[in-house]
Amino acid sequence: MAAPGQNLAVVVRRAGDLRLENRPVPEPGPNEVLLRMHSVGICGSDVHYWQHGRIGDFVMKDPMVLGHEASGTVVKVGSGVTDLKPGDRVAIEPGVPREMDEFCKTGRYNLSPTIFFCATPPDNGNLCRYYKHSANYCYKLPDNVTFEEGALIEPLSVGIHACKRAGVTLGSKVFVSGSGPIGLVNVLVAKMMGAAAVVITDLSASRLQKAKEVGADFTIQVKNETPKEVAFKVESLLGCMPEITVECTGVEACIQAGIYATRSGGTLVLVGLGPEMVTVPIVNAAVREVDIRGIFRYCNTWPVAIALLASKRINVKPLVTHRFPLEKALEAFETTKRGEGVKVMLKCDPTDHSP
Repeated sequence: MAAPGQNLAVVVRRAGDLRLENRPVPEPGPNEVLLRMHSVGICGSDVHYWQHGRIGDFVMKDPMVLGHEASGTVVKVGSGVTDLKPGDRVAIEPGVPREMDEFCKTGRYNLSPTIFFCATPPDNGNLCRYYKHSANYCYKLPDNVTFEEGALIEPLSVGIHACKRAGVTLGSKVFVSGSGPIGLVNVLVAKMMGAAAVVITDLSASRLQKAKEVGADFTIQVKNETPKEVAFKVESLLGCMPEITVECTGVEACIQAGIYATRSGGTLVLVGLGPEMVTVPIVNAAVREVDIRGIFRYCNTWPVAIALLASKRINVKPLVTHRFPLEKALEAFETTKRGEGVKVMLKCDPTDHSP
């Protein structure tokens, strides 16, 4: 165990003010475990809270520890915990329901309005040395799954949830809009679920190259095309309009392109979040029976993701392009903000920087 004051944490004090602070090592409650954190990925939302102090209606009122893509080792268990023990390596699901409401009863606990979620105001995240979490939302990692793969289950879960909501199945033709980490996990999952062809768009040539590496069949580097022109390019490459579009940017023009591109009777899933109000060709979607579905995070995905990683059916390792020790977190955040690489991983255990 660490001596008091050895719990280094990455904290946003207010918009624009990111720093490393020492915080007390927490004491786990009866149904919680204390974790020595190992690998934590930086998400675009972490950068957004640092830069703006809010995302939509989630507004910071107090300093907040960042981080929600994480894995670590159990060092202490609460009195009521039976299925975890010190030494267990775990992946952390960051969303923990606070009450058994109607959404939890139907299995859609991600929609519970009172859910705890790491690094979403007012809840602290786990980008620190020691962190306590509900034992029920810590999932044991098999020996052949690394800590970094464990941390990447969080973004991978967004892909699993989105592709399930989209109805990806054997032979699907899929258009993924945006080739950041979330676009890439959607390519991985869509191919895994049987998609026959996946086309992906982005502004960045290097990100599209990474998409090719993880299994995209076609790439389109968008320059100054109109949304309709992008939709036509998608159709030309696939040989038909895709039944499914997964929009991962939140950019108005991309949502427009997503509607125009999707085959009549198909499904557009909105994953990326942009401004609250956007102008979209809704009548085009309506008269062609294009279903538009939202997703909010994920639910019931960790066991699926662990099974896929353990069986080597899916490979998320190429997503990690940069690694920094926790002490260099500010440098890591600047790297992410500049849009370099794909996934930046922070190593929180000073004695073990292995993947």
